[in-house]
Amino acid sequence: MSQVHQIVIVGGGAGGLELATKLGDRFASCKGLAKKVNIILVDKNRTHIWKPKLHEVAAGIMDLADQELDYIAQAHWHHFSFRIGELVGLDRENREIRIAPFLDESGELITPERLIPYDTLVIAIGSLTNDFGTPGVEKYAQRLESLADAKRFHLRMVNACLRAQTQVAPLAPHQLKVAIIGAGATGVELSAELHRTTRAVISFGMDRVDPDKDLKVILIEAAPRILPALPTRISTAAEKLLVDLGVEVITNAKVEEVFSNKLRLSDGVEIPAELIVWAAGVKAPDFLKEIGGLESNRANQLVVLPTLQTTRDPNIFAMGDCAACPWPEANEGKGGIVPPRAQAAHQQASHLFGQIENIIKDRPLKSYQYRDFGSLVSLGEFSSVGSMMGGLIGGSLMIEGFFAKIMYISLYKLHQLALHGWVKVILDTMSRLIHRRTHSIVKLH
Repeated sequence: MSQVHQIVIVGGGAGGLELATKLGDRFASCKGLAKKVNIILVDKNRTHIWKPKLHEVAAGIMDLADQELDYIAQAHWHHFSFRIGELVGLDRENREIRIAPFLDESGELITPERLIPYDTLVIAIGSLTNDFGTPGVEKYAQRLESLADAKRFHLRMVNACLRAQTQVAPLAPHQLKVAIIGAGATGVELSAELHRTTRAVISFGMDRVDPDKDLKVILIEAAPRILPALPTRISTAAEKLLVDLGVEVITNAKVEEVFSNKLRLSDGVEIPAELIVWAAGVKAPDFLKEIGGLESNRANQLVVLPTLQTTRDPNIFAMGDCAACPWPEANEGKGGIVPPRAQAAHQQASHLFGQIENIIKDRPLKSYQYRDFGSLVSLGEFSSVGSMMGGLIGGSLMIEGFFAKIMYISLYKLHQLALHGWVKVILDTMSRLIHRRTHSIVKLH
């Protein structure tokens, strides 16, 4: 190979960052390919955080100084390059992507619009919530799609408690009420954490607020049960735990419209709420729809072959939530697509890592096969529910309680392991166990 093969990865989420890290380490240690491969990671943010952890940021139980990872530093440590900016264009004929200008908080230009050439392009930009065109969601509801969203929600939650403590007038019906629309994993986990952390905030001297009478978390789901994508026994166990915590669970309830301090259901019932979170539905970003002439589905996901190559361009790959990857074994053999889960992004990153050398040397690619290892949902500090080993034994093993919580934590540790290696993860875990004993369970800023 006489020229440098440029691999561009767009999206620094779980899959994209893991792939860039592994490839950087791999080619830096391979003398035959080190100078023949260039790896570039592109993301519109400066830092990375594991998306399943956003509900902890929103609830205020995560110390971002410990969990946030700087892309520039990670690139330096693991032998790849980082470019900040948002993907806004794709020129397949000239094999280059267009990155939007990056501006700081005050609107000052940091980096101009750029074109980045590629030989192999991997699109891994994740997913967003889908409001299905529901009136008022865009204007009044909070989402948890990014770190900025989670920080904004947490600050509003703390301010709501401070406001209630200092006001002279009685609390309005909507005050200190949090309505979470969508009882998937994000909605369920956030409702459980909020029940605990809002009471922790109130315990810091806010004696004018009664946590049992004034605070309320309401979880709303359009389907007949919460966690509708998971087995019935898991959703039943999760609902029982939430109700025992004091969370109000409403199912078979479709939200018709969202207002500034309430929401209205399709049956006309109105639910007052000071904070409204939209956590229902999943879709890929709108700009991916047929970008560069690539095939996409109704959820804006790029349609890919079993090799993860896009159907209309073998040099462009898609993985994670933004990819519609075939899953023939789904739905009792009727087929489907791989679900948008962190475990799928992790598996696809590992698969592509193993195939990149085949791509460079123009050898045949192997197909990716999704392995469903079950699902876990966190319900607070000491409890989780889920099913494990579903793809291995043909059924599922129901687990809950402390053991399920340990398994849930281990999923995050696997992600950290892919980014940092054993030594740093072990030392970091020990440091956090010591550090957490000297800090409050919830941040107030």
